[in-house]
Amino acid sequence: MEASGGGGCSENAAFSGEGGDGDDGGKEAAIVAGERPPSDEAPVEKREEALLYGLEDRPPILLCIILGFQHYLLAFGGIIAIPLILAEPLCAGGDDLVKGLLINTMFFASGLATLLQTTLGTRLPILQGGSLSFVAPAFAILALPEWQCPALNGTEAAHGAARPSEPEVWQPRMRELQGAIMVASLFQVALGLTGAMGPALRLIGPLSIAPTITLIGLSLFGEAGRKSGGHWGIACLTVALIVLFSQYLRDVAVPMPGFAGGRCRVVRYPVFKMFSVLLAMCISWLLCYILTLTDALPAEPGVPGHLARTDLHLQAIQHAPWFRVPYPGQWGAPTLGAASVLGMLCGVLASALESVGDYAACARLAGAPPPPAHAVSRGLAAEGLGCLLAGALGTGNGTTSFSQNIAALGITRVGSRLVLQVSGVILVLMGIFGKCGAVFITIPEPIIGGMFLGTFGMIAAVGISTLQYADMNSSRNVFIVGLSIFSGLAIPAWLKENPGAINTGVAPIDQTLTVLCTMSMFVGGFLGFVLDNTVPGTVEERGLLAWRSHGQSDPDGAQGGGDAATRVYDLPLIASLLRKWTWPRRVPVCPTFGQRPAGAPIAVGMNCAA
Repeated sequence: MEASGGGGCSENAAFSGEGGDGDDGGKEAAIVAGERPPSDEAPVEKREEALLYGLEDRPPILLCIILGFQHYLLAFGGIIAIPLILAEPLCAGGDDLVKGLLINTMFFASGLATLLQTTLGTRLPILQGGSLSFVAPAFAILALPEWQCPALNGTEAAHGAARPSEPEVWQPRMRELQGAIMVASLFQVALGLTGAMGPALRLIGPLSIAPTITLIGLSLFGEAGRKSGGHWGIACLTVALIVLFSQYLRDVAVPMPGFAGGRCRVVRYPVFKMFSVLLAMCISWLLCYILTLTDALPAEPGVPGHLARTDLHLQAIQHAPWFRVPYPGQWGAPTLGAASVLGMLCGVLASALESVGDYAACARLAGAPPPPAHAVSRGLAAEGLGCLLAGALGTGNGTTSFSQNIAALGITRVGSRLVLQVSGVILVLMGIFGKCGAVFITIPEPIIGGMFLGTFGMIAAVGISTLQYADMNSSRNVFIVGLSIFSGLAIPAWLKENPGAINTGVAPIDQTLTVLCTMSMFVGGFLGFVLDNTVPGTVEERGLLAWRSHGQSDPDGAQGGGDAATRVYDLPLIASLLRKWTWPRRVPVCPTFGQRPAGAPIAVGMNCAA
């Protein structure tokens, strides 16, 4: 059908060769004009800046694939980092084949966990991937005397400690990690299914959320700087291109050929806004490839600029299998150790606490109301199941929400749930087709670092913007925010320089406290939570009224009662059925949890501070 304005055609037609239906023309015309597409339903909430695609919008399938692939590129650096980090303590540091198998398994598990989270979990556009929260416990477990790598002679060191012909070297260590992760992940599943986080959410306001989200972004500056340091020129070029495309050229509509109504036509799309990160990475990658072919980049390891070469990981492509489906128990039956399980419980708890902040940040960038208690509980349960699956498959790690992909929502202005579901499918396919996924391992680290620099700051900015709901003219609030953020940076930095500072005499307690206190978002968020709920202040001053009314309209103040929140966080297919029954109102993960039956009287005197 014809678009009303701009002379464009149906966006579906332009990308998939099929015409739109209903009132798609108005939506596509709005996209061409750079405005938010109109929807048949009331908008979820008023957006500070128009989203190209909202949470429930369904972009054309080809556009979804391209956007989903962009999210894959954003996440793959963090996903492959986990197996590469674990390879050395697993005694497989010199075996590229083992590394490739672990990377493929991590991709596969991350894809399945993403589909689970976006479909049945919070239903927010959150990508799931390997978590650094599980790396510290894994290192502690593998440092135990019984799991230390055997001594190598000169010949063995030259060929690597772990080879496919010697699975008895690294697979028992992997099986120990598997058992610990699987048992510990059951705790997170129980945490979600029982709704244990629900009561805490009533006490969490902007002064608790802001330090948590802000420190999620700020705590990643070290990783961004380390990767960018491989070649600051390439990293700065990547950042400059992201800024150019996402900010200066974001309103430029690029003419593209399309086909609809039996004839070809030209359609204008905001390509730079939607694909700013993907375009920047591809251009920088191409430049690095050209510089590698011409030997303009040094070939000697350790020389500045060497890490910008694209031929450093070609062996990973050669050793990767064409087709292989990871399966539970592929390294053997998991084993259990009490110390290992206790250590992994620290990683699960830290990951769960970080994810609560990620949910709030993702909801804001996707234009959704703050996630209600039932959605948070369901999200934690889904993450626990994802960790259980990752442990069973043998990744040596769990899965958690990826902050860099949440930040990309704010840059691309595309918050569609469907895009992240497509990204989950891409991750699964990359885990099955090993050589295809291995190609992207050749993207140089400085490009990844530049991408981190251009996106992680968005997370910190989202956290700061949360303070708009509180009275920041109040000295009380300014003190709490300042102390929380500063402590969240200072305490973990000091502990990393003094790793043995926490010594209670009980190893599991020491490990638990060390893992939690080295996480900036936990320290800042916990301190903000305690101070906000103990220092005297009115509900208006603390921002609780504005925060809880943000996108919600339930008259009794129950979370998730508003029409917008109910629609966004509903379970697919069975939402209407759940509303016909009364028992789901007592199930913490059901969308109707805590709601009053129709016609029930409203309690007098209740307010949002209850």
